[in-house]
Amino acid sequence: MAADRGFSALLAEPDPFVRARLEGHFTASAWLVSADGTRVLLMHHAKLLRWLQPGGHADGDVDLSRVALKEAEEETGLTGLVLDDPAVFDLDCHWIPERKDVPGHWHFDVRYVVRAGGGETFVGNHESLGLAWRPVAEVAADPDESLSRMAGKWLARQAASD
Repeated sequence: MAADRGFSALLAEPDPFVRARLEGHFTASAWLVSADGTRVLLMHHAKLLRWLQPGGHADGDVDLSRVALKEAEEETGLTGLVLDDPAVFDLDCHWIPERKDVPGHWHFDVRYVVRAGGGETFVGNHESLGLAWRPVAEVAADPDESLSRMAGKWLARQAASD
């Protein structure tokens, strides 16, 4: 399946929420902001060797907001996380390169805003080489187009609510 077919076309495909569907499948991730909304928690992804937002495979769960929240909790060790808004915050389609016995494939990532509420002391897991809180304004200038796009959206949302 070509990436340009889009998210809605993927819904018509068989099993779009399972990772075994190697033509492309849904993933979910969290734009995980601090309680005051000025910082975002990013992880240095162990397999991709890039700073990214927490997230992962749906593994058959069609409630992608629940997947984003679960992945954020598992990958950061933070407790008291809440879905800040049930609406989709961002959509991204990206290629995952071949690794070991898994061929290259497309991730159709659906992103939600998750807010830290119970503290900001994180504990990483095997999926990351590290975690860091970064000012959203700094991330807006990040060379990674996906991260800078989300930071820009978040800053615009914050400015509109002031």
